[in-house]
Amino acid sequence: MSSLVSYSLNEGVATITLDDGKRNALSGDMIAEIHAAFDRAEADQATVIMTGREEVFSAGFDLHTLRGNPGPALKMLGSGFLLTARILRYPYPVIAVCNGHCYAMGVFLMLSADYIIGTRGDFRVCANEVAIGLTMPRVAVAMLRHRLTPAAFQTAVTLSQAFPVDQALAAGFFDELAEPSTRHTRAMQMAQQTAELDRPAHRGSKLRIRRALIRRIRLSVPLDLLDAVLIGLRTALARKA
Repeated sequence: MSSLVSYSLNEGVATITLDDGKRNALSGDMIAEIHAAFDRAEADQATVIMTGREEVFSAGFDLHTLRGNPGPALKMLGSGFLLTARILRYPYPVIAVCNGHCYAMGVFLMLSADYIIGTRGDFRVCANEVAIGLTMPRVAVAMLRHRLTPAAFQTAVTLSQAFPVDQALAAGFFDELAEPSTRHTRAMQMAQQTAELDRPAHRGSKLRIRRALIRRIRLSVPLDLLDAVLIGLRTALARKA
């Protein structure tokens, strides 16, 4: 099986690229590879640039797995939700480069970064859980509240608003926008700027302002998994009725 996540290291900057050849659905295998890539980057003491493929960062959790056997589906959900906490507490700077479209769990993954560069173009950012009939998971709510303006948070959660890139920038999904041809160069510039930071101070400050959020995520994961089980049971009963 070919790798779904590539890793490269250049002068203290690790680039982690998600690429499943399609829409970067966050399957159990891809999530495991992202976890492993961050473990490797931490061992390398590297600043991270996390990015996707062509015109998509990620379309969210793999729907094929979600609709399949409950065991793998719950494992995928739990590992994916905990990945946000893993990145939030990563001890070195993390820069996300959103190549284009970003949906659902892909949004929450992106929002875990310290600095987010969006791409100019006809792209959308959307936490579309309500639109597809799901109550927004607690972990997702925490991640959206962590970054978005109050007004954008309300419409993102309750109305599944799809944000064009300019609106996404104003809402707080992105810190800046770059052209497709310059986004990686801009990310490298940001990574080089972070090299001037005092690393222990960066890590300590990050944990100080995120400790409550990380704890909230860890406590929320079992509840979100229970919700997923109950939704599955209700769906199964409705099919039998």
